[in-house]
Amino acid sequence: MKAKGQDFARGLPRAAASASIFFFCGPDEAGAWAAAHRVIEALDDPGERVELSGAELKGDAAKLGDEARSASLFGERRHVIVRCTGDEAHDALAALIETGESGGGEAAPVIVVATGATDKSRTAKLLEKRGDALVGMFYPPDMRDVVVAVRAMADAAGLRLGGDLAERIAGGCGLDLRLARSEVDKLALYVGADPQSPRAATAEDHAAIGAATEEDGFQPIVNVVLGGDIAALPGELRRMREHGLNPVGLVLALERRAALLARIMAQLGPRGSFGNLDRGAKARLGIFWKEEKEIARQYARWSLPEKPGAQTRRLERLVPRLVALHRALIADNRAAEVRLSQDLAQIARFAARR
Repeated sequence: MKAKGQDFARGLPRAAASASIFFFCGPDEAGAWAAAHRVIEALDDPGERVELSGAELKGDAAKLGDEARSASLFGERRHVIVRCTGDEAHDALAALIETGESGGGEAAPVIVVATGATDKSRTAKLLEKRGDALVGMFYPPDMRDVVVAVRAMADAAGLRLGGDLAERIAGGCGLDLRLARSEVDKLALYVGADPQSPRAATAEDHAAIGAATEEDGFQPIVNVVLGGDIAALPGELRRMREHGLNPVGLVLALERRAALLARIMAQLGPRGSFGNLDRGAKARLGIFWKEEKEIARQYARWSLPEKPGAQTRRLERLVPRLVALHRALIADNRAAEVRLSQDLAQIARFAARR
């Protein structure tokens, strides 16, 4: 069976109820992991979590079946999570299926998150026509998809989001569903919400936890890179690695900020000044007051001529550079952090030029 990323926005697809093998792939790694967590939460008894890597299974195809059919130390049920790249888990999954059909016994649920794989891969082809397997393909979401997912997370947590709070959470997390889930959980804890005792949350509640949430998000590094803050860049790159921020999600956040700068430039015209924007124009452009100072600073840098006397603006160089980086990370994410760090440093140095 097959599903798309948006099928998971409101919950698990019906096909998931009869599946015991899940293969989640595609360029949106954050969405794939969010779906994996949904599957685990839906299990009647998840039991012990066993984590395996694609490299382990590539070297020992029988290991997946051994772990999936073994009891935990205390006799509890278990589920198996596999982190892999491409088709590393193909042979192990084939062996698991073959031994099961030969009378090997019931196996624990197996959830594979395969970065770099697609629904056209060998592993997907192995599973897609089986009634006991579900293949999910995840593309980077748009704002509407993430807002729907945030509202679903909030409903499950007993949290009622007022106004445009779901959209704020989605945008503040750079459309990364893992970060969005973390923020919803923090907000639910802050207001004391749970499924049995739902509580409403306001923008003021969200602002109260904003400092802690911001440390997990993309915005600080977006501001450092596009603001040309070379001195702060090493610390932000280190934070990116320590928090395991999704490289594609970070580039999406940079693209959205670049798109906002382009809209501002179109609104102001070639000789306009950011200070000429009134309150209504800022609201229509989506400039929040908390971000206004940083956006103004970035606009001042990226609206400059590419070089003295040039007719083109720096922003015209930035947008295609980000698009090329996005495509490169999707095509090959094996060295994503290294490639991303190098490109962010080059963009920050370009922004820092006087």
